[in-house]
Amino acid sequence: MPQQKNEMRHLFLTTIISLFSLTTFAQNTDSVYNTKNSAQTLIAGKSGNLLMAAYGEVHYNQGVAANTVQNGNLDVHRQVLLFGYKFNPKTSFITEIEIEHIKEVYLEQAFLNYELKPWMNFQGGLLLIPMGIVNEYHEPTTFNGVERPLIDKVMIPSTWRELGAGFTGNLTSANLRYQVFAVNGPMGYDGDSRLSGKQPIRSARQKGSEATMRQPDLSTKINYYGIRGLNIGASAYIGTTESTLFDNLQTDSAHHVAMADSSVVNVKMFGLDFRYSRKQFEARGQMIVGSFSNTPAYNQFASSDLGSTAYGYYAECGYDISKLIKISHKLVPFVRYSNYNTHYETTGETTTNPSYEQTIITSGVSLFLDQAFVAKADFQHSIGGDKATQNQFNLGLGYWFR
Repeated sequence: MPQQKNEMRHLFLTTIISLFSLTTFAQNTDSVYNTKNSAQTLIAGKSGNLLMAAYGEVHYNQGVAANTVQNGNLDVHRQVLLFGYKFNPKTSFITEIEIEHIKEVYLEQAFLNYELKPWMNFQGGLLLIPMGIVNEYHEPTTFNGVERPLIDKVMIPSTWRELGAGFTGNLTSANLRYQVFAVNGPMGYDGDSRLSGKQPIRSARQKGSEATMRQPDLSTKINYYGIRGLNIGASAYIGTTESTLFDNLQTDSAHHVAMADSSVVNVKMFGLDFRYSRKQFEARGQMIVGSFSNTPAYNQFASSDLGSTAYGYYAECGYDISKLIKISHKLVPFVRYSNYNTHYETTGETTTNPSYEQTIITSGVSLFLDQAFVAKADFQHSIGGDKATQNQFNLGLGYWFR
C-alpha cells in the first residue's frame, strides 16, 4: 500500500509538471481555446427563434482474440435531438432528448438559463455535472475514438446529469469560466445496492427521474482559457449519496437510524483536465480521483464491494496529417493511454479485486469528411490488474449539426 501511495503522489506531480510545461510552451499558439458545447452554442444564439441541433453515432465493435471466434456488434448507439428557445436576450430554455440503442429514451438536459449579469447566469433544471471533459463535450466530432474514453464511463458516469440549480458564467477579463451547482446526490440504496467496486457510481445516477434528495450535493468547475490553444479545468463534486431508508424514518428507533446511516456513502471527487490545440497538433488528458467514506458499513449492509479510493487518468495526442499527404479532409491519427483502478484502496472486510484495475492503449484515426461529420476507426488493447488482456476493433460514424 505505501508503494501505491508513492505512485499516486508521483502521478499527481507528473501531471502538474506536464500542465506547467504545456502552459509555458503554448504562449505562441494560434487561437484561444474556449469552445462551446451544444447547449452553450444554443444559448448564444439569436432571440425569438426556436433553436435546433442534433448529433448521433453509429458503432461497430468487434472483439479480437487468438483461437476464438467472436460476433461483432452493430449499434445506433445514440441519436440526440436538442431544442431551445431564447425568449429574450437574457432568458432561454434548453432541452436535449437522447435515444440510445434505438429503444431507450432519456432526457439528457432540460434547464432554464437566465442572465443576471454579463458574467453570471442562473441555471436550473436537469443539469450536466461539470466533471472531466466528455461529460460536457460529448458530441462525436469533439473527441477521437469510436467510444468515449473508458474513464468517462467507469469514473465519471457519462452522461452524468442531476436535478439542481446554480450559477455559471465567463469572467472574460480573467479568462475564466466557472460553474457552481447544488444538485441531488446519486441514489446509493433503494432496496438494493446501487454503488459498486467495478463502476462506483454509474448505476446510482438518478437522471432526473423522480429523484430523491435529503440535502444537496455540491458540483463545481473552473476552466482557464487565457493561453492560446489551451484550456485547463479543475472540478470537484462533494456530497452524500441518497437512500430510500430515510423516507419516513423514525428517529427514536436507534436500529432503523443505524440501518439508514449504513446505506449512505460520503462522496468526494476531484478532477484535472486539459485540452490543447496548436496548428495540426492536438492533445488532451484528464485525471479523476474519488474518495468514498463509510464504505465498510455500506458494503456490509448492502452486500457490495465499493472501494474507498478510486482513480482514473488518460493522456492523448493526435496530429492532422492532411497537409502532409495532400488531401482536403482533416485526418487525425491519435494514440491514447488510459489507466484506472476503482479498488486503489479498500477498507473493512472488502478484498481488493485486481480486475478492477485496467490499462487501455487506444490507437486509431479520425477522418472528418466535413467539420460536422466524422468517420472513425481504432484498436483497443486492455490489460487488467489480474493480467487478463482484451482486444477490440471499433468503427464508427458521427455527426453534429447546429
